[in-house]
Amino acid sequence: MPATSLDAERTYDEERFSTSGVFRSDRAKAVCGYFEPGQFIPVHAPDSDVVVTVQSGTGTVREGETDHAVGPGDVVAVEAGTERGVKADDDARLEAVLVTAPPPTETEHEPVREGIRRDEFDPRNGPE
Repeated sequence: MPATSLDAERTYDEERFSTSGVFRSDRAKAVCGYFEPGQFIPVHAPDSDVVVTVQSGTGTVREGETDHAVGPGDVVAVEAGTERGVKADDDARLEAVLVTAPPPTETEHEPVREGIRRDEFDPRNGPE
């Protein structure tokens, strides 16, 4: 079983959120996520559950039509097939552990790549 920490895995990218994969099997995937202020994982709805545990910073976790303001220690779980996204506040970095089960497919992550390319957190609402 791998053991690590957010400190050990920490890496930021000025262009987009960054992740460090810490575990993957056919049943689950865990990554450490690092967001500069305003960076995001675009809203998408893969066929997997996700649990987001915030370590530091502040931001928003979208769960369906609900936006959860999050900070250190907050945990948000989103069921498979439900729209979700993660966004750091404009004035703070955000660090979180994201666990998905089962891991999303490459096809299910296409909306994430497209949202980043178009700089859209929520593709229904346009650029933010």
